[in-house]
Amino acid sequence: MSSLLHYLDQGQGRPLVILHGLFGTLDNWQTLARRWATEAGLRVISADLRNHGRSFHSPEHSYELMAQDVLALFDHLQLGDDVTLLGHSMGGKVAMRFALDYPDRLAQLIVVDIAPRFSDMEHQDDILAGLQSVDFTTCTNRQDADAALAKYVPNLGTRQFLLKNLYRQEDNTFAWRINLEVLAAQLPGVGEATVGQPFLKPALFVRGGKSNYITTDDKLHGIPALFPNSQVETVVDAGHWLHAEKPEEVFQLVQAFVRQ
Repeated sequence: MSSLLHYLDQGQGRPLVILHGLFGTLDNWQTLARRWATEAGLRVISADLRNHGRSFHSPEHSYELMAQDVLALFDHLQLGDDVTLLGHSMGGKVAMRFALDYPDRLAQLIVVDIAPRFSDMEHQDDILAGLQSVDFTTCTNRQDADAALAKYVPNLGTRQFLLKNLYRQEDNTFAWRINLEVLAAQLPGVGEATVGQPFLKPALFVRGGKSNYITTDDKLHGIPALFPNSQVETVVDAGHWLHAEKPEEVFQLVQAFVRQ
């Protein structure tokens, strides 16, 4: 089993590397990734993090290890120090960890709707219960999986996002692409705080106006303590999935920051 992350590399220009969030895949960012590659003239590399998408499964799932996975990808692609690293939610914490551990490998950092502080992961309990409730011995189509999930996850958009993890195995039965057993066991660690020596290069934090993942206190204290050369931009009327809800605003913010 390869320990190199599965990735998609498109476009030419300065590299922008994109890391998805918990239970996500690189597909979540493809609409924007294509636009940054074609309209913004960037080389866009989207990756599946460990235990997600088409990347390898591992019993270990920590930010330190995920940052090392990203470093191995940088080395494999022979990326220089002109990279912009973008991460959303859990991917944002991976990006922050990478920036603190390997600051000389980045030009700048973009973090989408997550703060460096500790976050309680209890809000994921219903999603985990829903994912675990899908019985693949009786599940014959996406509708069956959706119906099982709906008992725990009433929001259709969230279910559609989770169902992107559904795939048919070679024997035609369904399974989840995510390593559900490990992610469930390691979930508390996904909320851990990011700590380390400050990252002095430019950083952009993008928050959803309707999301509570980045608070006023984070904006005033938590973020500048670790990222003194940072700015926080708010996408009005967007929740935690702002790249899906307000793609145009996210497209413009990232393009302007990379070009500055």
